[in-house]
Order: sequence, then structure tokens, then C-alpha cells
Amino acid sequence: MKVFDNIFSDRGSKYAVSGGPVASRAEAARFVKDLRRTKKFAKATHNTWAVLLDEGPVKNDDGESGAGMVIVRMLEREGLQGHIIVVTRWFGGVKLGGDRFRRVQDAVRYYLDYLGARAPYKGVDRPD
Repeated sequence: MKVFDNIFSDRGSKYAVSGGPVASRAEAARFVKDLRRTKKFAKATHNTWAVLLDEGPVKNDDGESGAGMVIVRMLEREGLQGHIIVVTRWFGGVKLGGDRFRRVQDAVRYYLDYLGARAPYKGVDRPD
């Protein structure tokens, strides 16, 4: 599990992004459960996530309606299978409207840049 905490903020909302390899829905659920074992992440307003598995995409908006699909589309564009990405938001008191989707995209890009996935590489075996 790789976690990038406090990567940026927008109108008081703070963001983090996490990810790692998973091979099934059960592993994805366990990944998010493990992340939420950290008190800070357990108290987050949203832990939105997605992963592309052999049986298709799996996502959870965690109250941030539509954000899981944003992550799915970005994973599909990169061809990144079997790797969960979780975007965490701590609400700062100001609703972001449509900008919340841009912030989800920014967080996913941050993680993909770390992986080096923003290239033709397909798969999950990447150097740490």
C-alpha cells in the first residue's frame, strides 16, 4: 500500500491518494478496510475508490456521487488492471460542485505519475 497524504487542498477540503495491487473484490475491500484502520482515514468524509479486475470495473463512491466512475475511466485510459486507487477527501466546509471531479482527477494523476503509468505500460508489476 502506497499512501500520499495531504497532496493538495481546495477551499478547505484536503486530499490524499492511495493505491496498490489487488486481484479480487475481496482484496479491494480489504485494502480499503486496512486504509481505514488509520484513524485519520477512518474520519475522512470520503474514501472513493476503483479498480479494474478481469470481471470488470469495481468502484465505490463513498458518498462522493460519480467520483468512482471518474477513477474507473482514468484507469481504463491507462490500461491499469488489478491496481486499486483510493482518493480520500476531508471536507473543508465549502461545497466544490463540479470541481470535486477535477480534484479526483488531480489526485489520480498524482498517483499515476508516481507509478509511471502515464505511458503505454499495461499491468501492475511496477518498481516501488
